[in-house]
Amino acid sequence: MIRVARYQLTRPVLFVALPLATLACVFAVDVGRGGDTFRGGLAVVLLMFFVTGLQRTGRWLPFGLALGATRRSFYAGTALLGVSMSLLYGLVIAGLQAIERATDGWGLSVTCFRSPHLLNGPWYATWLTSFVGLSALFLYGMWFGIVNRRWGMLGLIAFIALQVLVGLAVMFAYPNVGGHLDSLDGLDLTGVTAALAVVFLAGGHATVRRVTV
Repeated sequence: MIRVARYQLTRPVLFVALPLATLACVFAVDVGRGGDTFRGGLAVVLLMFFVTGLQRTGRWLPFGLALGATRRSFYAGTALLGVSMSLLYGLVIAGLQAIERATDGWGLSVTCFRSPHLLNGPWYATWLTSFVGLSALFLYGMWFGIVNRRWGMLGLIAFIALQVLVGLAVMFAYPNVGGHLDSLDGLDLTGVTAALAVVFLAGGHATVRRVTV
C-alpha cells in the first residue's frame, strides 16, 4: 500500500499544488465578488477530489499493475493516499476558516470557508466534515474510474443510470427522506456521508478484483 501511494506521488502536483491552487482561486473569486454570502466555491475543491480519484484508477491502474502491484494493493494504496490527502486538506480548510473568523472575513466580511449549514461550527467539526466529504468524493471518483476501466463508457452510463433509479426508488418509497435530511445538523450529515464513503470503498474494492487492463 505504501509503495503504491509513493508511486501515485511521482507527480505530486496533482495532490499538492493543484488543490492549493484551486483553494487560492476560489478565495480570489469570493474576495473579488465581496459580501458575506457563501457562494459555494468549496464545491470546486470537492469536485476536484472526485476527478482526481477517477483519474488515479482510470488512467494509472494499467502502469501500476505492470510495475508488479496487485489490483487490491493498487486500490488500497490509492485509497490510503486519497484519504490521507483529505485529512490534510480538511485541516487546511479548518485553519483558513479560523483565520476568516478571527479577521471578520479577511477584513471584507467574506465567508469563503464557512457554509451556513455544514461548515459553520468549531474548527474540529469543520475539519471532520471536510475530511469526510473529500474522502467520500475521492473514493466515489475511484469507483467511477474502475467501472469505466472494467466495462467502458456503456458500463459507466449504466452505472450512473442505476444510481439514478435507486435514488428515485428511495424518494418514492420514503417521500419524507428529503425533509429528514434537511433537519439534520452538520455532524449528522457528516455521519451519513461517512456511511456513503464506506459503501463507495466497498463497491470499488469489489469491482477492481476483476477489472481488465
